[in-house]
Amino acid sequence: MYKINEIFYSLQGEGYHSGTPAVFVRFSGCNLRCAFCDTQHQGGERMSLQEIADEVNKYPKAPLLVLTGGEPSLFINEAFVEELKQKTGKRVTIETNGTRPIPSNLDWVTLSPKSAFRGGDIEPCMLTLCDELKVVYLGQDLAQYDSIEAQYRFLQPCFVENEEQRKANMQACVEAVMQNPGWRLSLQIHRVLKIR
Repeated sequence: MYKINEIFYSLQGEGYHSGTPAVFVRFSGCNLRCAFCDTQHQGGERMSLQEIADEVNKYPKAPLLVLTGGEPSLFINEAFVEELKQKTGKRVTIETNGTRPIPSNLDWVTLSPKSAFRGGDIEPCMLTLCDELKVVYLGQDLAQYDSIEAQYRFLQPCFVENEEQRKANMQACVEAVMQNPGWRLSLQIHRVLKIR
């Protein structure tokens, strides 16, 4: 049984697949305690893999299945991913903080290390290979990510409720990308569009 916070259908709001329809399977539970996390870890429903697949299959048109959290690598393995692929026919992707090993049969890996932040520095990022590296930017030195091998690198401004601070975060992120053209800007379009 897996503790699932929610399963929902929306557009991927961040990174390389931004704007792509996807089913999100949000696990409840994480080994980090980032201040800006948007997941309520105390909630969640115990579900079997078959129940997860049945819920995902309510959205047959979505090409992507996104395992997110929380931290999904705490709960899944190769057998889980393979069975989910077989039962849904979807590409299975993960969004991970990189502090744990991940299954080798995932179709896409989004690494979002949190070690530069208070609460995210409880455990170091051990993952050094991914499809996309997506970093929440708060002015940290980007050289710390040089050892991570990624096809794509995205900087994303940290979302905060305070509008003035949010604008400042955005401006700093834009300037960082312009100074470091190996990175691309990622916006949380689901927040802009006010969708899930």
